[in-house]
Amino acid sequence: MTTTQFVPEKDPSATLGAKRKVMSGGISVGPATHLAEERSRLGELTWSHFEVTQVGSTLGAEISGIDLTTDINDAVISELQLALDNYKVIFFRDQPLTSDQHVAFAKRFGDLEIHPFIPSNTGVPELVRFEKTAEVAGYENSWHHDVTWREAPSMGAILHGIELPPVGGDTLFSDMGAAYDGLPDEIKAQIDGLTAEHDFMKSFGHTVPEDRKAETREMFPIVQHPVVITHERTGRKLLYVNRNFVNRILGVSDEESTALLSYLCDQAATVEYQIRFHWQPHSIAFWDNRAVQHYASSDYWPQRRVMERASIVGSRPR
Repeated sequence: MTTTQFVPEKDPSATLGAKRKVMSGGISVGPATHLAEERSRLGELTWSHFEVTQVGSTLGAEISGIDLTTDINDAVISELQLALDNYKVIFFRDQPLTSDQHVAFAKRFGDLEIHPFIPSNTGVPELVRFEKTAEVAGYENSWHHDVTWREAPSMGAILHGIELPPVGGDTLFSDMGAAYDGLPDEIKAQIDGLTAEHDFMKSFGHTVPEDRKAETREMFPIVQHPVVITHERTGRKLLYVNRNFVNRILGVSDEESTALLSYLCDQAATVEYQIRFHWQPHSIAFWDNRAVQHYASSDYWPQRRVMERASIVGSRPR
């Protein structure tokens, strides 16, 4: 018996249209068409004080033609803030900042935080130091916004790559505006006005001695932030929940909270919303902590990776 293999004349996608589909097993495939407008808008931006290379569809830009070790004037700082607002995360190469220069640059954008649970550079308390070795492994490999357990979480953070492994140790960023825009309308309606409970204990509770827990809880009580916030400078709606610090979504049953939180947090893992930054010595990443979540790839053990971060105080999310 002779059989003839069926060979279609068209690409299998030709019958599906330019719409994202949920396939068997609940997997979403297809074009993220809602990114097109923002991608085009970013591609048309022009800048006066530096050159910009767009990195991702809706986030990320590498900035060149500027030396962060020098005394930068106010006009350049203002334009860098505008670039951050638009690209959500901006990158610089070959910027051998000293600790003092790192802090001085970060202070041009606002007051700086002192992190209560992560060791600092011993000489500069405003710099959180991530020094990973064979003995101290990396545990930052989950999607998160920083310090959402604060009443006023960070506006942004500036991370300096000091010592990097030969391979690995990249940082990924995911656009939470794109994540919100990509939600089905019925989910947007469901989460509009909902509030989530944020708590430092989920990630840092194990570092607090038992006899200091009550005191630390009084200093950093559980806080509530909207599930969807509005960016104070751009007006953009942003998804604002993460597994590291959110206990639950309020106003719904425990079962609904667990399912909804899992679904919403999974949006950061959508590759089309992401960029991946490969570090080199003295690279700088400056991200908007409201607009993006980030993920530090922990694929370099037992190699050494040393980074320092200055975080800029923000306002309460609305």
